[in-house]
Amino acid sequence: MRIRIDHETRYEYERPARFIIQALRLTPRTNEGQQVREWRIETDVDARLRRTEDAFGNILHHLYTERPTAALTIRVTGEVATTDTSGVVRGSLERLNPLTYLRDTPLTEADAGLRAFAETVGEGDNLTRLHDLMRRVHGEVAFEVGATTPDHTAADAFSMKRGVCQDHAQIFISCARRLGIPARYVSGHFQRTDGQDHQEAAHAWAEAWVEGLGWIGFDPANGVCPTERYVRVAVGLDALGASPIRGTSYGGGRERMTVALRVRQMQQGQQQQQKQGR
Repeated sequence: MRIRIDHETRYEYERPARFIIQALRLTPRTNEGQQVREWRIETDVDARLRRTEDAFGNILHHLYTERPTAALTIRVTGEVATTDTSGVVRGSLERLNPLTYLRDTPLTEADAGLRAFAETVGEGDNLTRLHDLMRRVHGEVAFEVGATTPDHTAADAFSMKRGVCQDHAQIFISCARRLGIPARYVSGHFQRTDGQDHQEAAHAWAEAWVEGLGWIGFDPANGVCPTERYVRVAVGLDALGASPIRGTSYGGGRERMTVALRVRQMQQGQQQQQKQGR
């Protein structure tokens, strides 16, 4: 499958910010399940973009503005060819031992409710237990936009029994770690099956380590393992570590952020037209 992504994030400031610094984890890597055909990051202001990598092996761009800025738009466009690997991640850059992902963070630390929920997972090998955990999280926590904020923890969302994909992923991660299984957060994109290309935000899911198989993706928000409709961008211990954009501004006062995202499948005719237009 060929997936086209057009992602725009715009910041508007109460007054011109003297300077802005941001860390961008917006660029996917090629692996056996996805091949990045083209990818571009652009801004509409004078800014420097410096490419590097973080400790998790994610492609990281640091953005620095050059002059006072009243508004900033970051545009990402790209195309990725994907194949279905049944959720198994192969050919990814791995800098850390899987046991690193047993470490809890403030966003994923389990409270009494999450610990009790993890104990309800059935018996069997780890792969069986992870599939059971995914089904349980999907059934227990309703998907509701606006029910939580990025600051809500896995324990907060579980107690409310409501949340978005970030919450489902962090609940899954918290419980998997309680079961002694390394798990991590994944940010990326999902090409929906209902024909809707325009989305409110990027997607998130989890990966867990299974001995003999490696990292396997689990999307408890949708109750499935990732397929060819998923584009994997960044990983981390939690949502904060894999956040697409993190940063700060100086002197700008209050800021307003808006996001426009389109994720669509490229048809064969569209692919040919795009090639001819180059």
